[in-house]
This record gives sequence, structure tokens and C-alpha cells, in this order.
Amino acid sequence: MQKRCPWVNDNPLMIEYHDKEWGTPLKDDNKLFEYLILDAFQAGLSWNTIINKRENFRKAFDNFNAEKISKYTQADINRLMNDSGIIRNKLKIESAIINAKQFLELKKSISFSNYIWSFVNNKTINNNVKEIKDYQSKSNESDKMSKDLKEKGFKFVGSTICYAFMQASGLVNDHSIDCFRKSK
Repeated sequence: MQKRCPWVNDNPLMIEYHDKEWGTPLKDDNKLFEYLILDAFQAGLSWNTIINKRENFRKAFDNFNAEKISKYTQADINRLMNDSGIIRNKLKIESAIINAKQFLELKKSISFSNYIWSFVNNKTINNNVKEIKDYQSKSNESDKMSKDLKEKGFKFVGSTICYAFMQASGLVNDHSIDCFRKSK
């Protein structure tokens, strides 16, 4: 049996996410946008909750198409607030729309990938995590990313959310030292 990070439970969706996505360096702007939105919705909740609703989020948010989300109206907000398949938090829903607009604005001058990876000098930060208590919830890099995203008008991008985003998208490799994915 393969050793996995200590946070992985027996949920097949969580196992697949860990084994195939989490911590893998990601450069695709649209996928990075999806991760940013999902990490914002995770705030105050467990990732297990989000991963179980991920497909519902994809359907509800037009497969995280920033162009479409940026044009959402009050009718879309109402639709999302009535969608039991997602997290129905009005501030988080409104932040997804704002973030789609800011994402598109930012992309006029730089790819989102190049922007995001600049916070780690385009190189994954490798941490040596042994146990669950060794995981950090933010870093100097996530503090800087959060501050800059907020200055650019993004919402729900605190340092902890940014750090979770960095872990998910491979800017940080926080696979535990005995995890089979640590060296990947």
C-alpha cells in the first residue's frame, strides 16, 4: 500500500485529488483560476467538503470559465444561492464574480501563471513535512501574494487561502517526506 500525506482520508475523490493533482506544478491559467475559486470557497470548511462538491461547482460556475463568470448578474447570484450542490455563501459567490473580472484584467498584461509563479521565483518551494502538525497555514510568499491580489481587487484571498492555493497548484510541495508523491 502506498504511503500518502497524513491529511488524506479514505474518500476516493480525496485520494484521487492527492494522487493526481495536489502539489503538481500547474501552469494552466484556467485551472489556476479554478483552484483559486475553490480555495476561496473552502475558507472555514474542510477540503473534503469542497472535493465532494467539485463537480457541482464546475456545473454551477460554467466550468470555471472566467469570461462567463465575469458577466454573472443578480439572477446568476440568485441561481447559485439556491443551488444545494455548492457552498451557498453570498460573499463567496460574489467574490468569484469579482475575481473573474480581476483575473481577466490581470491577464491583459501578464499570464496568470507567470504572475502567480513570480511569488516563488518560478520554482517550487519544497518543505519537509513529517506529520500533520508540521503543515503551515501561510508563508512569507503567501502573505505577499495575498497582499498583491487584494491590491489588484481580488476578494477572499487571505494569506491562508493563498497558501492552500500554492499547495494545490504546486508552488509549494508539502507532500510529507514519506508520501509516494514527495519526489514527483
